[in-house]
Amino acid sequence: MRLIVRFVSYCILAFTCFTAAAQQRMLQITDTTYVPVVEEATTFYNHNYMYKARLDSIQKIVPLSYNEYVQKYIDIYAGRKDMMGKMLGLSGYYFPIFEKALKSYNIPEEIKYLPIIESSMNPHAVSRVGATGLWQFMFATAKGYGLNMDNFVDERKDPIQASYAAAAYFRDAYEELGDWLLAIAAYNCGMGNVNRAIAKADSRDFWEIRRFLPMETRNYVPAFIAAVYVMNYSGKHEIKAQRTVFLKNTDTIQVNRFVSLPSLAEALNIEVEELWSLNPSYKKKIVNGSELSPKRVILPKVSLASFTRVYELLNETEADVDKHIILASNDNQLKRKSKAERKSPIVYHKVAPGQSLIGIANKYHVEVQDLKVWNNLKGSTIVPGQRLKIYSNTEGRHTAAPLRG
Repeated sequence: MRLIVRFVSYCILAFTCFTAAAQQRMLQITDTTYVPVVEEATTFYNHNYMYKARLDSIQKIVPLSYNEYVQKYIDIYAGRKDMMGKMLGLSGYYFPIFEKALKSYNIPEEIKYLPIIESSMNPHAVSRVGATGLWQFMFATAKGYGLNMDNFVDERKDPIQASYAAAAYFRDAYEELGDWLLAIAAYNCGMGNVNRAIAKADSRDFWEIRRFLPMETRNYVPAFIAAVYVMNYSGKHEIKAQRTVFLKNTDTIQVNRFVSLPSLAEALNIEVEELWSLNPSYKKKIVNGSELSPKRVILPKVSLASFTRVYELLNETEADVDKHIILASNDNQLKRKSKAERKSPIVYHKVAPGQSLIGIANKYHVEVQDLKVWNNLKGSTIVPGQRLKIYSNTEGRHTAAPLRG
């Protein structure tokens, strides 16, 4: 009898450990997005026609298919009540921005849900491979779509500018691929990978070519569909919108001089972080406006007295900062070059055993994506003995490539 009890106890313990391990694998966060990785399923046991009917009811232009892959992500996101509650709260501020940009390029409104799985709608989100902002743009792609990155500004973090760039990307992707699910897949892995998958599968149906795409992209589209579902049927899953610091009522001003956000916040009698959350692209909390290139600042709607103080600030004082602008995307690691260094803008680095692109980028105070562009690298793989070209002056040395990480 004791042997039987011990055996049953052992089985229960083993099953519990296995379940915990499986759940941990399911909720693993991938390298470049906030999409959890789930194991491939061969059998679909929990087909729910109610979910299919709901997806059909909210479908507009982008196909919202229902299958075992979508169901898995519905289960995941519906279970993340705190996260999705935050997304509902943030959507009140961000969705009108996304919708306006998408509409300007005639892109389906449903694409506005993509930043949920890209960045959890965090403009400061940065992946390990350098994808940045709400829409998670890589450096070269951002340059190719007109976004500016220098030591004062990273427009990948600007909700407005980045949304227009994303809309332009989807315009190009749809023109080339002719299908919205394929365009969404291309946003994750690049149009080249999607076209190769189309050729291998001899099909333009995402669900047919899915097996030929990178693992992350296979999960990316089902996760997008699931996010659309949960955001529209949050109440059915007891998910409530959480309050956010963002105010829907804001004003926009153009600044034609250097002004610090802390000074503006003081004039408005608000917290600096609150003002920075509305203007996340200013890396040093310095608005680097000029007569030739005025900069936009978004302010919460305030009283006339507060605007009077702001007017005085903008017209009587100017932030005392180094105004030298360096065209690079990570000024925290940039150092001023000596005159001797400026005479030789190109250096070559010989890859040592065990070195990575990230380590080399940190050593020379440049971006990983810079190294890839300068050396025509399609991936992050390098080998010992390989010579890498590095520009000590980054201005004018970026070749845009319309591919994401």
